[in-house]
Amino acid sequence: MMRFRFPRDSVGDLDAEMAATLIAAMSDIALVVDTDGVIRDLAFGSDDWSVEWYGKWLGLPWVDTVTGETRQKIDALVEEATTTAPSRWRQVNHPSSWGADVPVIYCTMRLRPEGPIIACGRDLRSSAALQQRLVEAQQSMERHYSRLRNLETRYRLLFQMSAEAVLIVDAVSRKVIEANPAAGPLFGEAARRVVGRVFPDGFDADSTTALQSLLASVRATGRAEEVRARLADTRRELVVSASLFRQENTALFLVRLVPGEASTVAGNGTQKGRTRLAELVEASPDAIVLADPQGRVTSANPAFLDLVQLATDEQVKGESLERWLGRPGVDFNVLMANLRQHGSVRRFSTLMRGEYGATADVELSATAILNGKEPAFGFTIRNVGDRTASESHAGVRELPRSVEQLTELVGRVPLKDLVRETTDVIERLCIEAALELTGDNRASAAELLGLSRQSLYVKLRRYGLGDLGGEGAEA
Repeated sequence: MMRFRFPRDSVGDLDAEMAATLIAAMSDIALVVDTDGVIRDLAFGSDDWSVEWYGKWLGLPWVDTVTGETRQKIDALVEEATTTAPSRWRQVNHPSSWGADVPVIYCTMRLRPEGPIIACGRDLRSSAALQQRLVEAQQSMERHYSRLRNLETRYRLLFQMSAEAVLIVDAVSRKVIEANPAAGPLFGEAARRVVGRVFPDGFDADSTTALQSLLASVRATGRAEEVRARLADTRRELVVSASLFRQENTALFLVRLVPGEASTVAGNGTQKGRTRLAELVEASPDAIVLADPQGRVTSANPAFLDLVQLATDEQVKGESLERWLGRPGVDFNVLMANLRQHGSVRRFSTLMRGEYGATADVELSATAILNGKEPAFGFTIRNVGDRTASESHAGVRELPRSVEQLTELVGRVPLKDLVRETTDVIERLCIEAALELTGDNRASAAELLGLSRQSLYVKLRRYGLGDLGGEGAEA
């Protein structure tokens, strides 16, 4: 311990009051203990401690103020107190009614031989809290590292057991960083000998150019179509795909190498399925149209050609769907706005106009196709004219029954028709309510609504409410 070189000149003679003030100011807890270890005076740096301990500790053996496991440290502090040097710092715990024990570190010394012992204590709760947070942070890091190790183990296992050849390639130097066991046989050597080679070393000249373009495209856009490449030695054809990822601030390529024959088998199945799907589209009784983002037709099936009264698909390609769809400038714009916003539209009611004046009521469903290089829109159009006609002929007129149903008609039905529909809805609901209130008494219901009986019967027939029988005929 370093002492003042000239204490008398630096500090001078301190009286008892000044010494007590200095000791109390430098300590969180300052105790004056006699040679028997009994507390004769004390000072606290916190009012909470004064309220908690001042009246309890005064006149109490110091050893009785600490927890059982630290009592021996108090005995050591008392024995080590001398006038020549302070004792070692020792941590003890004081029990508290606040809950957890309060850790305090003490050192002791005597101001004069055979005089009382001065104990200076420092509160360690802030240090303990920091230590606890440090322990929790270390445990959290250990759990995080454990998860990372588990993930790395699973990745390594998948990488090693994959039947497809996989290479990890540095995006800058294009050197192979890692290669799984399946990659070795493709190049006719062990996988470890593939590591360090510059990709696409081992491919013929044309394939090398194609693969370099593939990696450049992946690095620029993040994705690219797979390419076919041929090995220089065996002339074996491979299908190569790549993706870009980052690890420790380094850009890397994940390159998959699939034998061309395996890809061909899979491609044959896919091609067969696509052929069947194309046949289904061609034979569908519903009109199916594919359009570009501006709504220009790129392809259409025969059912669409029949609907618009044209003979060949060349006559519709490049034409805007608005040419045949709904009211000009209204239905098409509403449809495209909803399609761009939501990605799909279901059961959009409108009409189709043929080239020679024919019209048909239709229901249209549409979806956005976003998995290609450019987005496109697909439309399925179903002719519901026959269904509407049969319902009208049967005298069935389905009215909207709620505000939500009415608002769905906005943009599809002219305003005057929408107002008329709204009036019909309200009128029908009022008649139904009057009949319910009067127990289906037509005369009372007419009086309640302020209508003549004849007017009520007309409206009942119009909305198909109740069985009028001969009563309505008589009226």
